[in-house]
Amino acid sequence: MSVPAPALADRGAVDQFNRTTSLDIPREGRNVLVVEKSLDLAAGEARHLRGRLEAVSSTTGTVAMNATLICNDQAGTKVGSSATSSRNHEGSDASYKDTGHLPLYVDMLFVAPAAGTYLCGLYGLTDVSNATDYHLAVVTGGKTWLQVSAEDQPGANWWRGPACSSSGDSVSCTYLGTSAKADTFVFYNDGSTPVKWRHAPGATAVQALANVTVTTCYQGTKSCAGVPESERLARTATSSSSVSFRMDVIQLDAAGSHTCRLTQTTPVTNKISDEAHHYVTYLSLPSVPVDSSCGDQFLLRVYVKHLSGSPIKIDGQQSTSLTNGIMMNL
Repeated sequence: MSVPAPALADRGAVDQFNRTTSLDIPREGRNVLVVEKSLDLAAGEARHLRGRLEAVSSTTGTVAMNATLICNDQAGTKVGSSATSSRNHEGSDASYKDTGHLPLYVDMLFVAPAAGTYLCGLYGLTDVSNATDYHLAVVTGGKTWLQVSAEDQPGANWWRGPACSSSGDSVSCTYLGTSAKADTFVFYNDGSTPVKWRHAPGATAVQALANVTVTTCYQGTKSCAGVPESERLARTATSSSSVSFRMDVIQLDAAGSHTCRLTQTTPVTNKISDEAHHYVTYLSLPSVPVDSSCGDQFLLRVYVKHLSGSPIKIDGQQSTSLTNGIMMNL
């Protein structure tokens, strides 16, 4: 599993709020509040939110597990977009780092649309169609938390992948590992309009991070409408897809048209089991120097390449955002 550092170098301090009491997430297909923080913000003020949800299942079966960040106004109405990381929990006996303990991380940039008080929280969800008598138990002891940047993150930007429905029938879905396509750049040539982000005057470094969610397209799954059955492989107890990920931060030249300086993460190859079905890769560059000989604009992109196994779908915007990138001034 690709695991990020516990905290990134946001501009200023990062506060962490732990879940300290026991909590069960029932099989009801609804978001259950796990940790919440009240934020008093001015209009346009931005905060980086990061959540970590670790849970143990009461069943050995495979069930859905989501970790979602949502900000509401004082009336309880959702404000802006939410962000979600999704993966199937493979059971209480699953061979994770700690047996049965599945941690999910999720990041979001929240920008206050108006001055006011906002309640931003980490939520958990589980569901499955063939069982009702189970739950996910949230792990405490510093394992489940919400982090919030303590200061405004002026000029920060949040990238979100194109729309791609749960069933995969959106025309803007990206599939890799098919006869038509093996790789893509998320936020760049995946149907996105590339964003040229301008760093703040005087900034000497910037931070970049991305969460990319993918889904395996084995035979019979209803998540990949855009892949013919003939291009999928059979699901077995050990079947998987191998996928490579790399994040690029490109500082453009003064004209904003060509690469002046390229900073990359080390490529990671993840083996994504069909049991997990969904998988989130976390990529980060905590401090990218700003080259004064270049221009003041950056591009952010994530290179994704299918290597083996059934094709994959890159999950994007549904009722929540499943693939995201953030850049902040330091």
